[in-house]
Amino acid sequence: MRKEWLVGAMALVIVGLVGYVWFAPPAREPAPNVELEHLDGAQTALADHRGEAVMLVFWATTCPTCIEEMPEVVELHHDLADEGLTVVGVAMDYDPREQVEALVERRQLPYDIVLDNGGAIANAFNQVRVTPTTVLIDPDGGVVWQRIGPIDFKGLREQLGPMLAERQSA
Repeated sequence: MRKEWLVGAMALVIVGLVGYVWFAPPAREPAPNVELEHLDGAQTALADHRGEAVMLVFWATTCPTCIEEMPEVVELHHDLADEGLTVVGVAMDYDPREQVEALVERRQLPYDIVLDNGGAIANAFNQVRVTPTTVLIDPDGGVVWQRIGPIDFKGLREQLGPMLAERQSA
């Protein structure tokens, strides 16, 4: 009887540990502190945005999906900037500055646009090569996720809600 009890207890411990590992929130990898060269020539660091949720959108002037989703990114920026969301568009290294500036002007992009000269930002974020690629960083500076392809704006807004609410209550 004692042996059966011991085996049962061990099985419960194992099931508990497996459940914890399976369902525990993943540890967030810290976002690399890359330098950001803005179109206006200003230099900042990603770490300057600690305390804010940051959405990095890697895009190219030749990427149809990037261009198509820009109005929704603009809307997201307008809706959530005052609540603590910082949107940063990262123009890929292969895009000439003049083309980036022309597109930003034509599309009237109100959020920060940075140039990825030398590809340092893309390299720091797992060698980004495909656009669009979006990275969501929480206010503590942890990478929440990194995805290739179109943004799920409804899902993104749902995920940002609690993140921005935490910031508001702090």
